[in-house]
Amino acid sequence: MSRTHQNEAADTLTIAVPLTIRRRGGRKLVLSPAGEEIATSARPRIDNTLVKALARAFRWRKLLESGAYATVAEMADAEGIDRSYVSRVVRMTLLAPEIIEGILEGQRIDLLLPPLLSLKTELWHEQERNLAG
Repeated sequence: MSRTHQNEAADTLTIAVPLTIRRRGGRKLVLSPAGEEIATSARPRIDNTLVKALARAFRWRKLLESGAYATVAEMADAEGIDRSYVSRVVRMTLLAPEIIEGILEGQRIDLLLPPLLSLKTELWHEQERNLAG
C-alpha cells in the first residue's frame, strides 16, 4: 500500500512505495511490492585491471620523459618488474584516445589486457580493427 503526502508550501506531491531491496552477489536487487524486479540504471562496469595498467603506463612514461630513468631496463630493474612487461605497458600510452576514454568510462568491457599489450601498431585507425579481429 502506498502513502501519499502533499507538501503545501512547495506544491509537490510525494508518494511512498514499499520496496524490498535484496543483495545478490554483491549487488542490490530492487523488488516491487509484487515481488518483481525493478530495472535500475546500469552503471558502467569499469575494468580496474585496465585502468591500473593505463595509470602505470602513463606514470612510467612520465618517469622516462622526466629523466628519472634513462631506459626502460633501468626502470624495470628499479621497480622489480620484468623489462618486457614494462615495455608493453608503456606502449599503452600510444593507444587511440577513443580507446583510452572507453576504458576509463567503462564503455569498453570487450577489451582485455593481453590483447592491448600485444598490439603492434601505433596507428589509431588500425588499433580498433586489430582489437576487433
